[in-house]
Amino acid sequence: MAEPILSARNIKKYFNVSGGTLKAVDGISFDIYKGETLGLVGESGCGKTTAGRTIIRLYEPTGGELFFEGQDIYKISRHNMKPVRRNFQMIFQDPYASLNPRMTVEEIIAEPLEIHGIYKSEKQRRERVYELLQLVGLNEEHALRFPHEFSGGQRQRIGVARSLALNPKFIVCDEPISALDVSIQAQVVNLLKNLQNQMGLTYLFIAHDLSMVRYISDRVGVMYLGMMMELSKSEELYDHPIHPYTQALLSAIPIPDPEIQRSRKRIILEGDVPSPIDPPPGCRFADRCFYTIDECRKVTPEFKEVRPEHFVACHRSGEILAGTAAMTK
Repeated sequence: MAEPILSARNIKKYFNVSGGTLKAVDGISFDIYKGETLGLVGESGCGKTTAGRTIIRLYEPTGGELFFEGQDIYKISRHNMKPVRRNFQMIFQDPYASLNPRMTVEEIIAEPLEIHGIYKSEKQRRERVYELLQLVGLNEEHALRFPHEFSGGQRQRIGVARSLALNPKFIVCDEPISALDVSIQAQVVNLLKNLQNQMGLTYLFIAHDLSMVRYISDRVGVMYLGMMMELSKSEELYDHPIHPYTQALLSAIPIPDPEIQRSRKRIILEGDVPSPIDPPPGCRFADRCFYTIDECRKVTPEFKEVRPEHFVACHRSGEILAGTAAMTK
């Protein structure tokens, strides 16, 4: 297999809060290969967005290593990060909050070009802005307008154009469709897929819409309370989920065939998500899991490969795979 373009190793991001230490991201590891999309899913508050921002150093990591094209970017001083940052970009969740309302579309898209000194003349910059607008399905006439003059879908296209200005190799898509109407979501996702094919882009696609993640992702990782629970190829994960949390998540996806939908068993999780502030040892999912045993509450499970390219953090993954695991609740 080819070398990964990006390798995250034991990435951690902690925040000091009044009640102790909030472990938003607590030791996640994965690889992303050139030209692929890695989906990252999990319920709200599980640390997906914090993971994305820590990976590209919008947040400084608490620990871990992040290799991009073989170089550990966490060892580079912030002062020397500028050349590396050209390869990293982010598409933000809220297209209404992520665009400066006092700047024209041309100024918004041209800003990264100015910061990095890509073009010397204003004419060259403007031509590049027009090129980017056409790339995302807008036109030159839109360049002199302000963000409030656009719909949500158009604003997100402007955000996509801005993220492409420096020809990055890796883009973190932080729930880029969650603030959009359902009718517009597919248009934006198809735009991202087309741009990936044209430009050879690599994505980390963060979302909680499991159906959309399946559509766009080559592989999918499932997070829960700051930790990675499961990671595998997209079809493998959706067809053969192993971790009990993944099984519960996927059971909530509606299926358009009423016959199949009626015969499906929905897994209802009991209890609330524990606090990420100084969590106890053991599996983070233990209090809500139907397969919990004493070991689950005492020992943090290892994130290991249980099938080819299928990784799971569960003490009972072997029993679940064999169909011999007994529910204890």
